[in-house]
Amino acid sequence: MPSIHLTDTATGRKSPFAPADPTAIGMYVCGPTVYDRAHLGNARSAVVFDLLYRVLRGAYGPEAVTYARNFTDVDDKIIAAAEVRYPDIEPTRAIGRITRETIEWYHEDMDAIGVLRPDFEPRATVYIAEMVEDIETMIEKGVAYEAEGHVFFSAEKNPVPGHLSGRKLDDETLHRVEPNPLKHHPADFVLWKPARDREPGWDSPWGYGRPGWHIECSAMATRILGSSFDIHGGGADLAFPHHDNEMAQAKCCAPKADYARTWLHNGMITVEGRKMSKSLGNFTTVADLRSRLPGGAIRLALLAAQYRANLDWSEALEARSLAAWSKFGDLALGVQPARVVPAPVLKALHDDLNTAQAIAALHALYRSRDAAGLAASLELMGISLEEDRISLDEDLSQVIEALLARRQAARAEKDFATSDRIRDALIAAGVEIKDAPEGTTWQSGAAIDADAVKSIRL
Repeated sequence: MPSIHLTDTATGRKSPFAPADPTAIGMYVCGPTVYDRAHLGNARSAVVFDLLYRVLRGAYGPEAVTYARNFTDVDDKIIAAAEVRYPDIEPTRAIGRITRETIEWYHEDMDAIGVLRPDFEPRATVYIAEMVEDIETMIEKGVAYEAEGHVFFSAEKNPVPGHLSGRKLDDETLHRVEPNPLKHHPADFVLWKPARDREPGWDSPWGYGRPGWHIECSAMATRILGSSFDIHGGGADLAFPHHDNEMAQAKCCAPKADYARTWLHNGMITVEGRKMSKSLGNFTTVADLRSRLPGGAIRLALLAAQYRANLDWSEALEARSLAAWSKFGDLALGVQPARVVPAPVLKALHDDLNTAQAIAALHALYRSRDAAGLAASLELMGISLEEDRISLDEDLSQVIEALLARRQAARAEKDFATSDRIRDALIAAGVEIKDAPEGTTWQSGAAIDADAVKSIRL
């Protein structure tokens, strides 16, 4: 059997991966909330677990692995984005439009950086009935309760408190989770909540409303992969409270099942040593990167650090990754890959996805001029050597510049209605706008709608 070692977040220990059934390995990963462009954090998680998917398929066979990664397509952020971008469209239709176009953008960006489509990409809104079913089960078992159209999970009855985070009921941080006077205990979390005016909702035994965030993934994962499966993954920021709460829900619904046997979490991304944030002006989308770097170089940069470590994104990292990608292409582009991936690369990847060591092995293959071995290794790691940058035609660029100039003039005249209309229309058409004290800049997205841009009225 393959000797793959992984570090389980629940135990903190690295140990051999031992699937319950080597012919039926199940992996579930928390995907994006679809309201805006995929950013570096979204991309890192997608690339990390795509690499694990590739490694497991290579070790156990393509048919042995089932990978599910969800889309959260109902959420407060989505509702807020719909109100801004499509204020004149009926709310449910506006939300549907945003989620559809955002999923299209996400697929285009992930395709460009070598992320394979999972076997299943469930959308939360398709599994509402299953969520309601699980909530009813938890109420029947006395671990959840209704209060004025809300349903809460009772933290005091959690059978696996702090499974991943180690936080216990008296931990003060738990008391700041979703404050609500209807709760029996400050650490209780919402399973269902009433829909407010102009919000999407569904009929339920507790009234018209929508699910809480945590119930989505446990309901989808168990319906697709079963009540016990091998791997659950996501970003480190999801371990608490999201994955803690997922585990609690699943164990209450199916006490004898394992739910996820192994939990894996990738580290966060900083930018030049600082937390990535729109307010700091260092928020970077995959579309931003694709306008200046080929997808293979972006993926190489995202794999520069072992997945559990934080990754600092910088101009230096981009330059190193582009240089390495270019030289690998000089040797291996168009070369037939070797039938067997060289042992140093496999050894590194099988050791808890040690991508830093694997990339060092790629450089060694380059130095030894092993073109076939390098090609096979790059193929396994999903690093394409093809050029695929985004570009805009000159005419469209001129249109966007003219619109931004008109917007700036409107702002100077305090005509904020016109300014906001132009901004929102450009964003809806796929143009990323960044306002800063020194001026406004823009980047094109992968799914820019040229006709929509050209139809914007000055």
